[in-house]
Amino acid sequence: MSRESLFQNILSKKSFLSVGLDTDINRIPKHLLDEEDPLFEFNKQIIDKTSDLAIAYKPNLAFYEALGPKGLESFKKTVEYIPEDIMIIADAKRGDIGNTSKLYARAFFEYYDVDALTIAPYMGSDSIKPFLEYNDRWIIILGLTSNIGSNDYQHFTSEQGIKLYEEVLTTCKLYGTPDNTMFVVGATQAEHLQAIRKILPEHFYLVPGVGAQGGSLEAVVKHGINDKLGLIVNSSRGIIYASDNKDFGDAAREKALALQQEMSHLMTSYLS
Repeated sequence: MSRESLFQNILSKKSFLSVGLDTDINRIPKHLLDEEDPLFEFNKQIIDKTSDLAIAYKPNLAFYEALGPKGLESFKKTVEYIPEDIMIIADAKRGDIGNTSKLYARAFFEYYDVDALTIAPYMGSDSIKPFLEYNDRWIIILGLTSNIGSNDYQHFTSEQGIKLYEEVLTTCKLYGTPDNTMFVVGATQAEHLQAIRKILPEHFYLVPGVGAQGGSLEAVVKHGINDKLGLIVNSSRGIIYASDNKDFGDAAREKALALQQEMSHLMTSYLS
């Protein structure tokens, strides 16, 4: 998916919503456990109810890998079910030495055929560049994350006053371009978005942390928007676990619709 196609989809749907498919076998409605593939059936119904509102889906690989081969089959079926005009982000946080990264890239961009993959950058350029050999695919590099533990390392400040995450962003932007590289910036770190925009003025950001983690959507847009919107805001638990009953799909739609409507309003206010 090209950057322009992504932007046009955002304009068409008046949405920059990514729905995170963090599908936990222990949290899905109990009646689905009688299905042949409970995870896929859950995802299928979530997608059916929200695909007109979402511009991306983000399955988190840990929830599928934990179930072994059957879970990975659920992941593959989910990827194949998502409509073609919607970005598929595999949230796998891969990143290793070059020859290993080449195989990760082959797995996700050839076998699973996803549009984008989250990447951990801390082993340097050889853990990133193999993923950039694929046309019309995206890497999404961990920049400044929304978890509490991000304070352990990411905010470490050098004697020159440069934070570690700032150095990572400044270096990693040289590996790719705004047409194939995005960065993860957590919604709970929204106060840093304005400074990050100075480092990365053109790139898209994948922004987790809105919803269950308490990040402010308006703050994210206010400080992070650019002329191509430049934001994909993800909500996982706040949408997919809105109900644990048979109405879970409708409940998920209500939550997604509320976010989409807020996004539409903010786009009108901030996107000229």
